[in-house]
Amino acid sequence: MTSVIVRAAGDEAALPPQSTADAAEREASGRVVDIVSGDLQVRLAETPADIDAAQALRYRIFYEIMGAKPVAGMAQAQRDYDGYDQICDHLLVLDHGRGTGADAVVGTYRLIRRPAAAKFGAFYSEAEYDISRLVAYPGEILELGRSCVDLGYRGRGVMQLLWSGIAAYVFHHSIALMFGCASLPGTDPDALAGPLSYLYYHHLAPPALRARALPERFVDMRRFDANGFDPAKTLSGLPPLIKGYLRLGGFVGDGAVIDEQFNTTDVCIVVKTDLVTEKYTRHYERQSKETWAAA
Repeated sequence: MTSVIVRAAGDEAALPPQSTADAAEREASGRVVDIVSGDLQVRLAETPADIDAAQALRYRIFYEIMGAKPVAGMAQAQRDYDGYDQICDHLLVLDHGRGTGADAVVGTYRLIRRPAAAKFGAFYSEAEYDISRLVAYPGEILELGRSCVDLGYRGRGVMQLLWSGIAAYVFHHSIALMFGCASLPGTDPDALAGPLSYLYYHHLAPPALRARALPERFVDMRRFDANGFDPAKTLSGLPPLIKGYLRLGGFVGDGAVIDEQFNTTDVCIVVKTDLVTEKYTRHYERQSKETWAAA
């Protein structure tokens, strides 16, 4: 699950970098997303090898570093995979300074729209949440997930480029609503009492957009009283990705979910994309004017 950009190294948010390719260049390339900044490029996966590289990166981050538990076959393959991978869009950041193969993929995000979810029979989040109110939302919706960045690139603008790519994708597909499961580290809700309570009391989604954890998986987020924690201090300690979603006016659903496989406690994030498309449109309108002025 988000200003348009979430910086990996801090709390700031920003517009896409001025050095990226503009909308006209992307259209000429035939790609929905095609943004370049130095050696780095963000685009969608185009080949099975691209998807394999994303799965390899996910395995390194989620399983080797964050302590997720691989299901049968994953450890041998050293890939994180499931049935959604063959039907969704994979957003990639590549560092062409590292070559052109799998090693070039240094960031990824998984994007699932209605047609892909329909092929699979459900959105990924539906294993944890009742998202019927989100599915009923008019217009295009987009589920975000499996976000990860190579450890060596956490402070080098890769997350910023991923969010530039998401902004372009949202703009192209006229996405009205984004959602997905965002994770807090660990599986002890009481150890996460501050973050969970803060999110519930300060960012609970309005009823029309409120997902709710499935009854058998529901964990009450109200671990503290509303006045039992320091909101500013708690906000500053949230994972940068969740803070980014909140800066876009994001909400959370009701109830957390323990994900034993990934060693996390999940919350459902919901973001209306008005601010994403507004800032993205302004950015490219400005670029277009500058281009014409220089002609």
